Amino acid sequence: MHVSSSSARLTPCQTKALDVLHRQGNVFLTGAAGTGKSFLLDRYLAGKSSAEFPVVASTGAAAVIVGGRTFHSFFGLGILEGGAKMAVARAVKNRRVIHRLLRACCVVIDEISMLSGETLAAAEAVSRIARGSDAPWGGLRIIAVGDFAQLPPIASYQQAKDWAFRHPVWQESAFQPALLSTVMRTQDRDFLEILNFVREGIVNDRVHDFLHARITPSADAADATRLYPHRLQAEQYNLLRLNASPKKLHTFPTTFIGNERYLDSAKRSVPIPETLLLKEGALIMMRKNDVTGAMRYVNGSLGHIQSIGAETLTVALLTGETIEVSKEAFSSLDGDGNEVMAAWNFPVTLAWATTIHKAQGASLDRLIVDLHSLWEPGQAYVAMSRVRSGDGLMVERWHRSSIRAEPLVTAFYDALADQAKKYQPRPLFTPPVRDREEERVRTVKTMKPTRLQRMESIARMMKEQVSLRNMAEKCGIKPQRVVLYIEKILESGEWTSDPAYLSEIIPDRHKIIAAFEEHGFEYLQPVFNAFSGAVSYDDLRIVRLAMRTECDTVPASPRPVTREELLWMD
Repeated sequence: MHVSSSSARLTPCQTKALDVLHRQGNVFLTGAAGTGKSFLLDRYLAGKSSAEFPVVASTGAAAVIVGGRTFHSFFGLGILEGGAKMAVARAVKNRRVIHRLLRACCVVIDEISMLSGETLAAAEAVSRIARGSDAPWGGLRIIAVGDFAQLPPIASYQQAKDWAFRHPVWQESAFQPALLSTVMRTQDRDFLEILNFVREGIVNDRVHDFLHARITPSADAADATRLYPHRLQAEQYNLLRLNASPKKLHTFPTTFIGNERYLDSAKRSVPIPETLLLKEGALIMMRKNDVTGAMRYVNGSLGHIQSIGAETLTVALLTGETIEVSKEAFSSLDGDGNEVMAAWNFPVTLAWATTIHKAQGASLDRLIVDLHSLWEPGQAYVAMSRVRSGDGLMVERWHRSSIRAEPLVTAFYDALADQAKKYQPRPLFTPPVRDREEERVRTVKTMKPTRLQRMESIARMMKEQVSLRNMAEKCGIKPQRVVLYIEKILESGEWTSDPAYLSEIIPDRHKIIAAFEEHGFEYLQPVFNAFSGAVSYDDLRIVRLAMRTECDTVPASPRPVTREELLWMD
């Protein structure tokens, strides 16, 4: 759902859960679909440093939605090549992994239900070794977020699901439950009760009558999204409906900008296709929340394309509002939280069909679902809980066997509810105070000589006002790497250098400055979006650096130069 409105009123269960989040110890933030887990998490993380409170997600797609990075990349586990022990051994040799685990004071793990116990235990072992402590997670605080009644972890070469809560590492982590029970996605009380039955795998007379009453034989004519268990089924149905329209076909290739080595993972993670096919009249789904903050639409809002231009779409939402949609970027981050790839296109997809997996996190206005041949516990619940109300749900067919809950999950939540009743407030959690100057001096002094020499060389060439291209040629690295070195030179304070001359030759420099003043200086992406990708990240970085040296009111980066970041530059 991912609503971020700091003024929104909290429900009683959200108020209690927020108190749990502010206390010491590890936390498991959970609740049924639509109870506001993402909203509450946004509330807790507001104003906190992403380096000290990183958000990681179990899958690449989930990471894009929450604006975080993947669990595997953050903890340096890769795809666990060679098994968990070998993955841990590799991770603890990675200085960048060590650095970010030492820097973090609390890690938020989103979609915890899709992580296996083995994977969670591997990350815990890496944390203990990296932080030099035998305490669980090496003393690092963990906030796990998710709902085990939804989609389970994928089982590889084994029969039983390796639920994270069944592994000893879960008990050792001593998670305090923060339970959300009030569903925010729908105010339809009857539908809410049906969803709770389905979540528990119960098919009683009420569930039977509810589903039978919503069987819709002529569902193809409805303005609603079909959910399929397989991606190919969804793609084929979308193309079938698109081809049936006599309107002109418009093709918009997605532009991928950034490091080529992340291209394949970015294509799998972003919620938009490599090539977006649209026609006037097509049913589409918004794949981002309203960037204006007006909340006219959210991820999952449906509408029809009214008109199509090269840079804008006019969409008539099913809510009755008409909006203009421009191209936006979907970002992929590496383990350090740096943007390594951005996918640039309209934030929409064809919405006659999508998969149950891709619908996770979306709030659909109208939904058509086939509940006849589902095989995973929780699939029916995830599918039905995507829609805002029972009035928006149409059932193509259904079978009692598709509505299943995992008995182990049910027993786990029963125990969790009992634990929550015995809640005793712990002391407030206070992030440790770090000596930034000591960190900066230590990291600068311990850099390898070759990198110190390169920084000294670039600092000297900046005094001589050497061009960016010539600096890159003399150092034998790419220009974008030189820009990163310049950032670290200025952050370290060890050299007196002024990048203003580099920014003066950049076209539209004054427009870029105005964009930074409008959107803020902390993140490059909003300014990059404002120019629709026409200005490179390198140019944006240089202008921002020049602004920081020219104006004392512009906040400098809080991060000291680190060996790990310099290793990445080479």
